Amino acid sequence: MATIEMESVECVPSSDGIEDEEIQSSVSSQHQHSSKPHNVLLSGIGPTSVHELLECPVCTNSMYPPIHQCRNGHTLCSTCKTRVQNRCPTCRQELGDIRCLALEKVAESLELPCKYYSLGCPEIFPYYSKLKHEAICNFRPYSCPYAGSECSVTGDIPYLVSHLRDEHKVDMHTGCTFNHRYVKSNPREVENATWMLTVFHCFGQYFCLHFEAFQLGMAPVYMAFLRFMGNENDSRNYSYSLEVGANGRKLLWEGSPRSIRDSHRKVRDSHDGLIIQRNMALFFSGGDRKELKLRVTGRIWKEQQNPDAGVCIPTFVS
Repeated sequence: MATIEMESVECVPSSDGIEDEEIQSSVSSQHQHSSKPHNVLLSGIGPTSVHELLECPVCTNSMYPPIHQCRNGHTLCSTCKTRVQNRCPTCRQELGDIRCLALEKVAESLELPCKYYSLGCPEIFPYYSKLKHEAICNFRPYSCPYAGSECSVTGDIPYLVSHLRDEHKVDMHTGCTFNHRYVKSNPREVENATWMLTVFHCFGQYFCLHFEAFQLGMAPVYMAFLRFMGNENDSRNYSYSLEVGANGRKLLWEGSPRSIRDSHRKVRDSHDGLIIQRNMALFFSGGDRKELKLRVTGRIWKEQQNPDAGVCIPTFVS
């Protein structure tokens, strides 16, 4: 079983596809914040929000073309049409292939706020452009960066930091340097193994340090890499180094941390980090080569923009 020993962690204070995606926001709250409220009077049922008319009665998501309807005028989205075996969920009439072209046309006139407006996004979009924006909106929630589990929790960075600490029992450290020793009793059997995630807080930001064993083709390898808890643009403001070695040899990796917008598996499979072949890892471990003992050291620094030269220069913490 893989374990991690925190022999010494030096804490140095810092000085400083989209078209088919389902919308899960509250339609009623979007209507409340829309810059152009629209209401339609339907015979027999009184004033009804167009936003509500565009809500699928099955999945409750907003409907996009093709919008289907039964002979009695009840509508639903194209995805749910197959789920209900071509029967109207309201009146049980057969749906057929009738399009609600009038409702599709009305949707073209709508302007709605981004569904992440409550998280800070100020943008308002035409109905058919909103979905594409929401898939890349910088205010959209982040997924939990914890590896080795199927955690489906999402939220902003402060919430995820608390979630990692309280639910996943992740080691939390303040500082920009680290010194970890990773131990495995039987390194000859390299399965997909993930060591405990470690989160570092420095420069007012949070970073996730990953270390794991997996098969690279037929070759068993170990890999260490850092991810930035924030968006991709901000991640480029930071760099990090990782070093492992013994017996007069060492391997060094330097790069920029990837944003947690990229999944743990995506970063790992792109090989964007320090990769250690098993034979080299056992050489670094010393002894009888029957136990893995790797010491990985590293440092995080901030790239400071030079406004005159237009280039970045490193900001070091001592």
